[in-house]
Amino acid sequence: MSCRQSWVVRLLVTVFMVCGSAAMAAPDANLAPIPVTKDTGNEACLGCHGVDGFAVPKGETGAAPKRALSFNKHAYADSAHGKQPCVACHTDITEMPHKTGVARTVDCIGCHADTAKSPPKGQDKAKIGTVVHETENFLASVHARPNKDNPARPNATCVDCHSAHYVFPVNSAAGQAYRLTTPDACGRCHEKQRLEYAGSTHGLEVLRYGNPKAATCADCHTAHSISKPKEDPARLAITRNCGSCHDEQYKTYRATYHGQVNALGYTHTAKCFDCHEHHTTRKVTDEASKVSPGNRMETCRQCHKNATAGYLTFQPHGSTHDLGKYPAMWIASKFMILLLAGVFAFFWSHSALWFWREWKDKREGRHHILVDGNGDPVRVPTPPPSYKGKHIRRFGRLWRFVHLALALAVMGLVLTGTSVLYADSFWAPVVIKGLGGAKVAAIIHRTCASVFAVIFFGHILYAMVNTLVLKRGRFRWFGPDSLMPNWQDLRDFLAMVRWFRGLGTRPTFDHWTYWEKFDYWAPFWGMAVIGLSGLSLWFPEVTATYLPGWVFNVATIIHGEEAFLAAVFLFSVHYFNCHFRPTKLPQDLVMFTGTVPLHEFIEERGVEYKRMVETGEIDKYLVDPPSAAKTKLAALVGAALILVGLVLLTLVLLGFWQNLLFG
Repeated sequence: MSCRQSWVVRLLVTVFMVCGSAAMAAPDANLAPIPVTKDTGNEACLGCHGVDGFAVPKGETGAAPKRALSFNKHAYADSAHGKQPCVACHTDITEMPHKTGVARTVDCIGCHADTAKSPPKGQDKAKIGTVVHETENFLASVHARPNKDNPARPNATCVDCHSAHYVFPVNSAAGQAYRLTTPDACGRCHEKQRLEYAGSTHGLEVLRYGNPKAATCADCHTAHSISKPKEDPARLAITRNCGSCHDEQYKTYRATYHGQVNALGYTHTAKCFDCHEHHTTRKVTDEASKVSPGNRMETCRQCHKNATAGYLTFQPHGSTHDLGKYPAMWIASKFMILLLAGVFAFFWSHSALWFWREWKDKREGRHHILVDGNGDPVRVPTPPPSYKGKHIRRFGRLWRFVHLALALAVMGLVLTGTSVLYADSFWAPVVIKGLGGAKVAAIIHRTCASVFAVIFFGHILYAMVNTLVLKRGRFRWFGPDSLMPNWQDLRDFLAMVRWFRGLGTRPTFDHWTYWEKFDYWAPFWGMAVIGLSGLSLWFPEVTATYLPGWVFNVATIIHGEEAFLAAVFLFSVHYFNCHFRPTKLPQDLVMFTGTVPLHEFIEERGVEYKRMVETGEIDKYLVDPPSAAKTKLAALVGAALILVGLVLLTLVLLGFWQNLLFG
């Protein structure tokens, strides 16, 4: 085409555009408008809007700045809306040339809602569901709220982010290319944040290198369900979204107390952006990074005002699976796994064999010939008629009160502690919310721990005064009234094993059995392990003053695993020993009434009964049975505690399996 011809074409196009603009601005009264209906095809619109450069003046003359009204019809055809007729969105257009003075609006939300109600035939239901979900998210977002400067307009419309005509499927090549322009789209309103982002490790990858895998604004803040960044929903969502790219780091973060509280739905502990900084995120090797060695102390002191040098060696992303990098965590984890496996393998087997043998003997009506741990018959004196209906007093009021207080403290510790330990479970957030939040749960946990400690150390003090002062020279350290393990306990255990196997009769015992002694001494181990690890986490500034920071990682592992061991043991093995044996079902009331029927006492503790008769001490312990009202109250209290314990056991096991399968 010659220059003259090209000039003529341009002149004709300009005349056409000006005439069209004039027609739209002031339609000729003699020119009949063409009605626009829902059947009007896109070709009619493209006659004007498909012409490159088509525009109308923003002012009163053609020389004024112009409002562009053209679009790329080929790009539009490839977009997500490419098959939609123009009039489906531009419902305010009723004729051509268009009426003036009509507010031009496009109702994206209404259209998407209508599509959800009446999806076109053959439309992918999954896509429709996504459209509905994202529409609902937008309506609940901060963008959909009225703008403070212009309440008639929302903070951001669909067009502000997606453009008017070029909405491409996310997974398409055009969609991926458009995704890289997200910072610029957001930056039109959030200029400061766009500038900060440009210098971050994410921004450099996106804006300078065009890396489609690097994080854009929508990857962190989400595309539609955007809330104010200072509100909890946004802070939680952003932290979760970090894990969509940094999966391994997110898993290890969730294993820390910081991450556990966050998983419960609370944001008062450190989140990813608290340490790595939002918008200006930099690599750890960058000296300007908040987590670089030179800046890490200042970062820790954002929350821990008195942080010491020990904090610097805390491993926020330590893993129990990496022996070379985190040896202390690996060793602690594997030791606790072996301990748990060994304890439960032994005691669950012991309980299962005991239940089977006792149930079988009870079904067959087999009478037990009382033998001691050596297998020798125990010739128990026949109780005189005056003993009929009597009980033996086993525990006084003080011990029953202490047992109740200890049981309640332990249950409080298990409920609050395992809710944090299994924060990712379906039940933990519900429990914590019901308790009043993570901060309140922490107060309850520490209060219960304090009660446990007072009882524990109070008992030790009592025992020392009783044995070293009150009974000085008379207390037998390995005698029948002592809880110190002795060789008789081993003989009793072996006798029980023979009974389990049907090779001997069931033994009878003295004042304390070997399993009762284990129940007694287990809290000493538990207090040392759970107590010390808990204290180190409770007072981190003191711990980090004298110990390296990786102690927090080890303490978290030990505290949680030992708590799991204690909870499952108490509510399975201990409950079986006391309540769930066939001869005890549905429960044993001795710890609630303080007494046990004489015939039951003789059956289980024939050795002690014989000695009490021979020494004449029996009369000191013989009492009348508790009243019906007291027995009923004891049964209700006992049943309530047993039920709560079983519920806690169920929650703990559900949390454990969910963590094991999906953690």
